[in-house]
Amino acid sequence: MNIALYVRSFLLFFFFFIAFAFGGFFYLLHHKPIDFSILERYDSGTPTILLDDEGVEWARFQLEKREPITLQQMPPHLINAFIAAEDWSFFEHGGISWRGIIRSLLVNLYHGRYVQGASTITQQLVKLLFFDSKKTMARKVKEQLCAVLVERQYTKEQILQTYLNHVYFGCGMYGVQAASQRFWGKDAAQLTVAQAALLASIVRSPAQYCPLICPFSAQKRRNVILRSMYRLGYIDQRSYEQAKAQELSLAARDKDALAPHLKETLRLFLEELVGKEQLYGGGLVIKTTLNQEAQRLAQCEFREHLTKLKKTVLSDIDGSLISIDVQTGAIKALIGGYDFNASQFNRALQARRQIGSVFKPLIYAAALEKGTSFIDTELDAPLDMQMPDGSIWSPNNFDLEFDGRVTLAYALYRSINTVAIKTLLAVGYEPVIELARKCHLSGQCNPYPSLALGCVNGTLQEVAGMFNVFANDGEYVAPHYISWIKDRWGTKIHKEQCLTAASERVLPPRISGQVSKVLMLGLKRVRQWFPQEWIESEAISKTGTTNDCRTCWYVGSTPSLTTAVYIGCDDNRSMGKNVFPLRTAFPIWMGFNRQLQAAQKKGQRASMISNQQQFSYDPSLTELIVNEKSGRSTRSDDPESIAVFV
Repeated sequence: MNIALYVRSFLLFFFFFIAFAFGGFFYLLHHKPIDFSILERYDSGTPTILLDDEGVEWARFQLEKREPITLQQMPPHLINAFIAAEDWSFFEHGGISWRGIIRSLLVNLYHGRYVQGASTITQQLVKLLFFDSKKTMARKVKEQLCAVLVERQYTKEQILQTYLNHVYFGCGMYGVQAASQRFWGKDAAQLTVAQAALLASIVRSPAQYCPLICPFSAQKRRNVILRSMYRLGYIDQRSYEQAKAQELSLAARDKDALAPHLKETLRLFLEELVGKEQLYGGGLVIKTTLNQEAQRLAQCEFREHLTKLKKTVLSDIDGSLISIDVQTGAIKALIGGYDFNASQFNRALQARRQIGSVFKPLIYAAALEKGTSFIDTELDAPLDMQMPDGSIWSPNNFDLEFDGRVTLAYALYRSINTVAIKTLLAVGYEPVIELARKCHLSGQCNPYPSLALGCVNGTLQEVAGMFNVFANDGEYVAPHYISWIKDRWGTKIHKEQCLTAASERVLPPRISGQVSKVLMLGLKRVRQWFPQEWIESEAISKTGTTNDCRTCWYVGSTPSLTTAVYIGCDDNRSMGKNVFPLRTAFPIWMGFNRQLQAAQKKGQRASMISNQQQFSYDPSLTELIVNEKSGRSTRSDDPESIAVFV
């Protein structure tokens, strides 16, 4: 144990005690009565409004209505839960728990750092009344002096009642009644032991233990409080075991709520940016890029198809969708997962997964910049490659077949692995890795042959931004969801990290146009397998499947929107054999785009999205009709003919 730490802690405690004693003596001589009614006269402020791309409100952040109730309306186990969680000796001390101070001092000495505080419930109430959260010695002394005054003027019951009616539970909720209504849709008087313990577990750190944000941490902390209640004799062993075994069982939120994952992402970002007080009561107005009609259609298609996959593929399969404006990068629709009530994890922005063959267009784009043409040919044949550790790597195509000599165009639109590897080796690792960085793929790109198969991690947002380069004439635009933020007086709050969308030239239009033309061939081939109603506009696309069918990607662009979808399990395990994007992710992409175009025809609010039908290409490009394998010129009625740009 560190002797110097002991000495410092003892001196700190000694001087604190002396300062408190003398300060308290003079303060008590001249104190004024403390008025609890200051909390009853709180101003809930003006809510923060979220606007869509048309300027129409789609969500808001505001304080939950505080509904003070009497101590008699609260069940005994609710009161006991807070006593067990926050202040074991509440009914014994006079506002300050010297025993608690000594205990926390010893615990902190044992750990060699601050791990436990000693604030009583009275002190916490005083902090709610008069102080901010800054941890200074002067504030701590004043807080404890005020706690003594409160104990002299009010009964324990009055203090406890006021505290329980105004303590913060996160997400704009104050008081046990508001929290009970929000979490379970019932009055605090009806709370079970497990629910009471959960409420008591939150107040130490709402950001860490609020079940709406961190359900697993909340449940773990709740069980700690239940254990304390059992040790203190508030509940018997049977009640303890039963309560511990219960799930959180929060009241289900509306499954049709608009963009819940995006709203939660905005909440976390804005709390960090402007603070809770400003967010929930400051009257901010945030113009987002969301298109409400596009979001509703995306949610409908995603949920409907994923429900089928859960029955036919794997029950806990999940995924995400993101759709961005081709020219601006504005996010028009975002789905972070199948069920927000079950998981607030935003898979569209947070899940990092190997991107598979979605990476391949970058390889061919880098090759074109080096002078290669899509009508050049390469041999699709078995490969045996010696790795640095001496082992032999023998990559295969997904169908375990080889087509012999084929054009690079054929290799890209049919996603042939062997030719992608050979093309990568021919062009070199550095140009491809540099291009990936320019497209803002943040995952580690290792200079190995496996890079050609997309052995690099990325988020769905990154994949959408990368692929969008080929729909946007070689220009990268950052996917973003905020247009501007204004305060209650209409003044824009300029924050570069959220309001400035990165835009930069990544590829010359003549290069991106050649790749785009080939990416159009894949969809034409898919159309033969799906004779149902098709979208009316041109489109480019690329599929991706990682090892053992762990993740299925589908990313495609119309001239208006680039939409990316991934399907997979959160633990990244295999979804089974023969589970591919055309069965999992593609139907969501196609259904969304088809419904969106239908809505635009009807003049619905999706009309805010451009309905451009065709891509524009660099005028220096010339279209050739060639045989997809030999690369030689041929007639358009040749069954193996394809159109490419040179």
